[in-house]
Parts: sequence; structure tokens; C-alpha cells
Amino acid sequence: MSLEQIFNRIFAEAHISIKQIKAVAQLLDDSNTVPFIARYRKEMTGGLDENELRLIEDRLKFHRNLEQRKEEVIRLIDGQGKLTDDLVTQISKATKTVEIDDIYLPFRQKRKTRASMARDKGLQALADYLLNFPSEGNLEEEALRYLSDQVLTIEAALQGAKDIIAEQVSEDATARRWIREYSRKHGVIVVSTKDVKTESPYRMYYDYQEAVAKIPPHRILAINRGEREEILRVSISVGVEKIIDFLNKLYVKPDITASYVTGAIEDSYSRLIKPSIERDLRNELSEKAEEHAINIFAKNLGNLLLQPPIKGQVILGLDPAYRTGCKWTVVDETGKMLEVGVVYPTPPQKKVAEAEAVLLKRMHCSKYD
Repeated sequence: MSLEQIFNRIFAEAHISIKQIKAVAQLLDDSNTVPFIARYRKEMTGGLDENELRLIEDRLKFHRNLEQRKEEVIRLIDGQGKLTDDLVTQISKATKTVEIDDIYLPFRQKRKTRASMARDKGLQALADYLLNFPSEGNLEEEALRYLSDQVLTIEAALQGAKDIIAEQVSEDATARRWIREYSRKHGVIVVSTKDVKTESPYRMYYDYQEAVAKIPPHRILAINRGEREEILRVSISVGVEKIIDFLNKLYVKPDITASYVTGAIEDSYSRLIKPSIERDLRNELSEKAEEHAINIFAKNLGNLLLQPPIKGQVILGLDPAYRTGCKWTVVDETGKMLEVGVVYPTPPQKKVAEAEAVLLKRMHCSKYD
């Protein structure tokens, strides 16, 4: 995605003009901070406030990181000689980092796993045989062909093949996307405690369940704290039957190897897919909860800062500056802003007399008494 396309995407998300987005991007790239831009570069941004600037900064960072990750994954897969036009298209269409990671998963360098050890023993071909679902033949006779000094029994050969299938299923980006979305919609946060006799602020969560899709941010943060303090245990429960049915429809055909592939699928979900999807959802919930907490804190702080500066008094406040002038405002006894303006007593304008007149008029204005 080009920089121009990123600007268009931010325009669609934030509903701020392309011209303003470009100006803010340039200012940020020149190492200007959001508070500085909000205060001293209004003429360049069209008067965007700090919230709008932070939104642009956040979305710009997100899309740039996303594009960087896409380029990195394409480079890594290409370095293995496995890049195809279809993979490039899938990666280019991804809108979240987790989607790119799902695509890259089969190509990622892995530490030793049950599947990799089975491959080292020459059992990939047996796994392929199981997935081809032959309509006739003898499965045990086929497995006999793979016995060796490392694979001593038919059962060991078939188990190794199933381990390979389980890993392949767990790395299927389409399956992972469907399971993640299903778990997000139908999953339930399940919370328990190691010892119900323990007194703590988390007692209400000692035996607690709530839908992933409905649990509010403050409860996520509380549960996370309890888990970090090793008081709570947290997991996500999802109806396994529909997920297994989905995977079976995706992979299984009713032939002589079907029962083995079904067994591999069940192992794949319980051992590999479920823990990974659960981590994804927990991270997603935590990020949203933390963002919500920051927004609430900012709102509360804003209300605190907007309290009357001096109780029972009308206040004239000044914000000194040079090129952009000194901003002034009149605030009543309740903290409500009555009037605001700008004077230019400082260089380069040096309109001292004019500034004095404006400020003296406000200081002696009877309507503020």
C-alpha cells in the first residue's frame, strides 16, 4: 500500500480531509509532537485539536506498521523460495497484523515440535496419504512401509502422521480466521481461583463467567490484575462441537483414513489452535480495555482541569507566545469560558499598546463583575 493509499484509508476511518492528514503526517515525520502541533501549527493542520491529531498519529502508525509487516513476511517467504502470487494477494489484502501472522505461520521457523520430529522420521508422505482419503487399500499395510530404526511400530507411524496433520490444520489461515471469529462471538470468559478461602478484592471473580463479546473493559482489567497476582485463573470456553464440525467439513472425506484425520483434527484444536486463539482474544480484550481506561482517565483529568481556577472569582488567563500571539480567555466563577482571543505584544508584531487596551478592557468589564 502506497503512502497515498494509507492517507485515503485514514480519511475513510477518521473523516478528516486528505490535505489535513498529509500536513499532520509531514509534521510528525519532522519529529514534532502532538501537543506542539496542536498549539503552534494550527495554520498548517486547519485547526485540528489534539484528539484529532492523536487519531491521525495512531492510524498512521498502525497502517505503516501493517505495511512494514507485509513487506517483511513477503521477504521471508520469498527467501525460502515458497512465495506465490496467491500468497502475495492474501498478504496484500490483510487488514490486521494477526491475519498476516496466520498466513506466515506455516513458513515461520519453528523450534522442534512433534510434527517436525515426525517429518525427520520420514512420515510426511504417510500424512499426505491419510489426507488423500483413498477409497480402498489397507491402512496398516501402508503404514508398514514407513517402519524404520526410528519408527518401530505401525501405531508410532500413524501417530507421527497424525501429529503432522494436526500441525498443518493449526496453520491453516482460513480455519484460524473462522475459529477466531466464532470464539469472539460465542466464547465465554471463565474465571476461578486457586483457593476460595483466600481474602482478596477479587472475591466476586472466584467463580465467574461472562461472554467474551459482552464483558466490559473494567472487568477485563480487574481479572487481568487478579491473574497477575496469581489469585485468579482465567480461560476462554467455546463450544467445541461446532468448531470440530467446521474443521471436519473443511478436511475430512468419508473414506478409510477418515477416523485418523478426525482424530488429528481434534488433537490440533485442543493442543495447538485453542491455546493460540485464546491468547489472541485475551490480548485483544486487554488492548481494548487499556485504551478505554486511558480515554476515561483523560476525560476525568479534563474535567478536573476545567474546574474553576479560583473559587468565586472571574479569571483572566494568558498563554504567552511569540509568532502566533498570546492567547487570552475569561473564565467565570463556575469555570465556564466567557470569552477568548489573541493579542500580539511580543515580536515580531510588537503590538503592545493594542494588547494593553484589549486586556485592560476585559479586566474592567462590568459584565464580568
